Amino acid sequence: MEPLSHMNVREVEEALYKDPSPRMLSACQNDPRQGVRRLAVRLVKYQQAQAVEQARIQQLLVEEKKLWEQGFLLLAGIDEAGRGPLAGPVVAAACILPAKFDLAGLNDSKMLTESKREKLYTQIQAQAIDYAIGSAEPAEIDALNILEATKLAMKRAIEGLKVRPHYLLIDALKLPDVHLPQLALIGGDHLSATIAAASILAKVTRDRLMVELHTLYPEYTFSKNKGYGTSEHMQVLRRLGPCPLHRKSFAPVKQQASAS
Repeated sequence: MEPLSHMNVREVEEALYKDPSPRMLSACQNDPRQGVRRLAVRLVKYQQAQAVEQARIQQLLVEEKKLWEQGFLLLAGIDEAGRGPLAGPVVAAACILPAKFDLAGLNDSKMLTESKREKLYTQIQAQAIDYAIGSAEPAEIDALNILEATKLAMKRAIEGLKVRPHYLLIDALKLPDVHLPQLALIGGDHLSATIAAASILAKVTRDRLMVELHTLYPEYTFSKNKGYGTSEHMQVLRRLGPCPLHRKSFAPVKQQASAS
C-alpha cells in the first residue's frame, strides 16, 4: 500500500475500511491532516461500540453456554407475543440459533423499535438453524384461558420445528406436555439470546398478522393498536361491541358484549 501522504482523505478512508489494523490506525492518528485524524477517531469509537455490543451479546449467552457445556447443542428459545391484547391470537415462536451468529442489537423485542425488529426478524430467519411459529386463536383463548392458550401456541411452535432441539429455554413458563428438557427463565427475553430471537419472531409475526386482520374489521384499527386496549380501541368497542376477533373472556370485552 502506498504511503498515506500520497492519498487524499477519501482514499485513506477506503484504505482504513479495508485494513482497520492497529498499524493503519496509528498511522491515521499521527497524520498531519485533521480529516484523516477524524477518521481514526471515528474508527476507534466504532471499535469500542462493537466491543461493548459483543460483550452484551456474550452476556445473553450465559445460559446457553452452560447447556452447551453439558452437551445440549441444539437449544430452542421459546417466547410469545400477544398475551395482553383484547383481540387477535396469541403467537409463539421457537428458534434454534447456531453457536456463532451475527445479530447486532439482538434484544427483547419490547426493547426494540419496529424498524429494528423488522431488520432482526429477517436476519434471524436467515441465520437460524431452524425456527417455527405457533398460535392460539381467540376462541381457544376463551375456551382454555390465556395462560393455557399461550402454552398451546408454544407447543405448536415447537412441534413445527423440523430440527428436534435437545433443550428448551422458555420465557417464564414450563410446558409439561412437551417431553423435552427445559428451563423456564423469568424475564428470559432479556436474559437469553435464543429467547430474545424467538420474541422478535413472535412479535413481528403477530404485528403483521394484525395489520392483515385490520382489513376485515377496519373500524377497530387493529393495524395501529394490534388488538391492545388503547383508548381509541375502547371507544370503538363501546360503540360497536366486539367483533369475532375479540377475546370474549377478557373483562373489558365481556363488559361491552353484555352492554351491547
